[in-house]
This record gives sequence, C-alpha cells and structure tokens, in this order.
Amino acid sequence: MSGAGKKVVDVAFKAGKSIDWEGMAKLLVSDEARKEFATLRRTFDEVNSTLQTKFSQEPEPIDWEYYRKGIGSRLVDMYKEAYESVEIPKFVDTVTPQFKPKFDALLVELKEAEEKSLKESERLEKEIADVQELKISTMTADEYFEKHPELKKKFDDEIRNDNWGY
Repeated sequence: MSGAGKKVVDVAFKAGKSIDWEGMAKLLVSDEARKEFATLRRTFDEVNSTLQTKFSQEPEPIDWEYYRKGIGSRLVDMYKEAYESVEIPKFVDTVTPQFKPKFDALLVELKEAEEKSLKESERLEKEIADVQELKISTMTADEYFEKHPELKKKFDDEIRNDNWGY
C-alpha cells in the first residue's frame, strides 16, 4: 500500500477508536436526534470498514508472464515499464495546520461554555430546591420575610419613604 493510503487508513482507524459514541448518545434528547445519530454512526463504521479492508491491503502483484504468453512480450514490456514508472504523489496535508489553531480555540471556548453552563445549572437547581422548600401557598408574609430579611427592609424603606412603586 502507498504511504498516503496507509496513513488515511491509520487516521480513520484511530479516529474510530477515540470517538465516545456512547457518551454522545447520552446527550441526545429527541427520538429524531437518536435516529440521525445511529445513521451517522452506521455510516462512519461502514466507511471505516471499507478503508480498513479495501485500502489497507497491498494490491496483488501483476503476473506479467501470464500476459506475455497471451499478448506478446513487446506490448506487455511496454505496459510493465509504464506501470513501474507511475509515481503516486505523497499526500501533503495543508488544511489541518491551517484549521488546527481555530479548532483548538473552539475547544477552549467550548470548555469555558461548559463550565459556565454547569455553574448555571447548579445555581438553578439550588434555586428550584429553595422554591420547593418554601411552600409559598401556605406561607404568610411574615414567614417569607423571616427567610428574606433584605426584602422586608426594602419594602419597609419604600413604605417609610412613601414610595409605592407608581
């Protein structure tokens, strides 16, 4: 196999091993998203399998003697010479270096957004727990102000200053 073809197969194989399919699947919330994700995974596996089988094997050597017997030595030698003179250019990746810094910056941004989201979720869960604990439907104003003295002070100041909010 040529160096470039082998490299593509190796990269695809490593990519397949490093993808956390189960972790991503847990994040999906709708049935449609799960269906699309399953299609994506199946397609990825098919392409990866094709790369592993079709492009990871060396081509079978050509039996030049077999063709010499049936076609003739001169024509076969001409084809053999042309075949052996073919040089497959090495793949030079010019795209990855161009986008790698952008991708790394996006990963940093993603981590920051994830941390911010987790903190906000934590804050909201605490707020929900506080509200559920309040039992507002049976609570008197005095009981509420006991738990929130800063609001009582604010309301008292507004009343004292004759500021009724209109």
